[in-house]
Amino acid sequence: MGHTGVCWQMTAGGKPLKLETFVPSAPGGREVTVEIAGCGVCHTDLGFLHDGVRPNHALPLTLGHEISGHVIAAGPGAEAWLGRAVIIPSVIPCGECDLCRRGLANVCRAQKMPGNDIQGGFATHINVPAHGLCNVDEGRLADCGMELAEVAVVADAVTTPYQAAVLAGVAAGDVAIVVGVGGVGGYAVQIANALGATVIAIDVDDDKLAKIAAFGAALTINARAMDGAAIRKQVQGFVQAQKLRATEWKIFECSGTPAGQLTAFSLLTFGAHLAIVGFTLAKTEVRLSNLMAYHARLQGNWGCDPDLYPAALELVLSGRVKMKPFIHLQPLHEINEVFEAVHAHVLGERAILVP
Repeated sequence: MGHTGVCWQMTAGGKPLKLETFVPSAPGGREVTVEIAGCGVCHTDLGFLHDGVRPNHALPLTLGHEISGHVIAAGPGAEAWLGRAVIIPSVIPCGECDLCRRGLANVCRAQKMPGNDIQGGFATHINVPAHGLCNVDEGRLADCGMELAEVAVVADAVTTPYQAAVLAGVAAGDVAIVVGVGGVGGYAVQIANALGATVIAIDVDDDKLAKIAAFGAALTINARAMDGAAIRKQVQGFVQAQKLRATEWKIFECSGTPAGQLTAFSLLTFGAHLAIVGFTLAKTEVRLSNLMAYHARLQGNWGCDPDLYPAALELVLSGRVKMKPFIHLQPLHEINEVFEAVHAHVLGERAILVP
C-alpha cells in the first residue's frame, strides 16, 4: 500500500507495550484499511495487560478496540466506504452466519474484536471487515465542536450502555439505577436520562458522583459506607418522595466489581431488569431465587450490535449525550504512561490516544 505504520504491541514478556513498525497489507474482500484518528483506553485493555485476561489472538498483539478514523483503502465489495470517516464497532459480527441472520449478532461465533481476535487500534492503521462500520458526518461533528478522534469511544463506552438501555426498554417514566459511574457508567446515566428515565447514580467516589449530577443523575448515592439495605432504603425514599414507580426498575451494573454486583442485585424489585454491563473475573454469591420471586430479569450485555451504532452516535451529535467533559486526548507514543495512570486510577477522564 505504500504506507508505513507503527503500533504498540503486548508481547509474551508483558509490560511495557513495545513499539513496532509495519506496512499495512492491502485489504481483502469486503475489508477496509482505516487510518486511525484515535483509540480509547478501556479497562478491558488493562485486563489483558495487568490482570491475566487472555486475548484470543496469539501474542504479540496490538490492543485497543475503541477506534475512529478514515478509510484509506477498500477491498472488493467494500469500495463504497473509501474516503469515509468511520467508527469501528468494538465487536464486529460476520453478518452472514445463522446467528447473524436471526438477529443474534452479539453471539456470532465468527465475530472479531480488535485488540482481542485481531490486531487492534493502538496503531496508525488497521485492517477490519467493512461489515458494521458506522459512518460519521464530519460536518455535524464540527458543528458540535468535536473532532473524529474524540468519538472513538462511542465504540464501547457509549454503545455498550446504549445497547443495555435498549435491551432493558428504558423509556419515559422509568426509574434507572446505574451502579458505577466511571467510563461506561457515566454514559449509562446520560443515555438513560436522554431516553426519559429518572436516573439514580451509585458509586464510591464523591468526585465522580458530583460530576455526573450535572449530566443527568437526579440522585447520587455514595455506597462506600453503606450496606445494601441502607442503599435500598435511600432509593425507596427518593422514589416515594418523587412519586416515581416502585416497580420495574432498570438497574445497570457498570462497576465490574463484586461489591457493585451485590449492590445491583440487592436493588431488585417487582418486574425489575438487571443488566450486567461491567466485567470482573471475581465470583459473586447471590440468591438467584430473588429473580423468581420478583419476576425480574437478569441480562448480560456483550458489546453492541453494529445496527445500534447510528442511534447511539445521534445522541452525541444531537447534544443529548455529552462526551467532551469525559474524555482526554493524548499522543499515542505516551501509551505506556497512560496505561499506568489509568491502572492507578489517577485519570479522571477516558484517555484517547492519537497517532
